[in-house]
Amino acid sequence: MTAAHVGAEARAGWAMTAPALTAIGLFFALPALASLVLSFTDFDIYALANLNNLRFIGLENYERLIGNPLFWQAMGNTMWFVVFGVPLVVAASLGAALLVNARTLKWRGVWRVALFAPFVTTLVATAVVWNYLLHTRYGLINYALGGLGIAPVDWLGNPSTALPAILLFVAWKSFGYNMIIFLAALQAVSRDLEDAARVDGAGAWMRFRHVTLPAIAPTVLLVAILTVAGMFQLFAEPYVMTQGGPARSTVTVLYFMFEEGFKWWNLGSGAAVAFILFLCILAVTLVQLKVAKKVGAI
Repeated sequence: MTAAHVGAEARAGWAMTAPALTAIGLFFALPALASLVLSFTDFDIYALANLNNLRFIGLENYERLIGNPLFWQAMGNTMWFVVFGVPLVVAASLGAALLVNARTLKWRGVWRVALFAPFVTTLVATAVVWNYLLHTRYGLINYALGGLGIAPVDWLGNPSTALPAILLFVAWKSFGYNMIIFLAALQAVSRDLEDAARVDGAGAWMRFRHVTLPAIAPTVLLVAILTVAGMFQLFAEPYVMTQGGPARSTVTVLYFMFEEGFKWWNLGSGAAVAFILFLCILAVTLVQLKVAKKVGAI
């Protein structure tokens, strides 16, 4: 291939990707850069009224966040969701995918739709149902616990149980999406290898560990990365179910950013929170990639 042909192919490639790159630049890179610049200013409701009130204040927003106990509480709550939520959602998704992919399961299509339905159901509608399920006096969960002799629990009204209750709701709401990804990966696993392992006497666990898991390892990594990003950006669930309460015990970083930016109109401070959140997600993702490379998943 001559240099002229290589140049023509390169120009054709840039021409075909230019619309997508332009959209990414306009709707992702440019707003992200603007948010970073905004985090170094005191952009607030007064600057909204008159840009002459806008000042460059350097790292002052970040210094104020570091000294704000509520920010650290929100960070701790978010990390709690990441540490406990990611393994829970990934395990539930993978387990459900293995279940609905089993050849011995009848009505597999019905099960797949039923398990995927929570993900596409409106968040507010499902939150109302879960608020009823978790209700102290009328909730079915407390009713079931009462049958075991356990006293009713104020799930969403007690700071020590509000986070687990919301995590349970988040896991139920979101695992169907990951299940579909796992299901697509499982259907690409060679049946011949599984049958060969079965003939060699491998049990279900051994076949999963030595045949299925290595084949879907890149998908596990993808789902883990997506779930980590989702947990770091948790906002709607605590906002709808508890409004950040009780006693601010369910405020997440994104909820804190929303209050800073759109409740108190401290847009500069809210942008600083967003950039810190971006750095956290980037750092955890890099660690995941490094671990995955070390164990041979990628």
